[in-house]
Amino acid sequence: MSDATPAISTAGPDTIELPSIPLAQIAPWALFFGLVALLALFFISTDQGATSLISGTAIHEWVHDGRHLLGYPCH
Repeated sequence: MSDATPAISTAGPDTIELPSIPLAQIAPWALFFGLVALLALFFISTDQGATSLISGTAIHEWVHDGRHLLGYPCH
């Protein structure tokens, strides 16, 4: 049996370098997800008939509970 104690490092914490992502790589994805979010917001908030992209009330019924959850009046 050895009475040797394990070696303890006295060096400071390791630094972690975050990679930088160029704006040219982020911009197309940010635009895509922004447009998808706006489309979802349109269907939840304003697609009720007068400006409806799809005739009928199918989309209104699909997002009815989400509309109330977000505070949009619909009836």
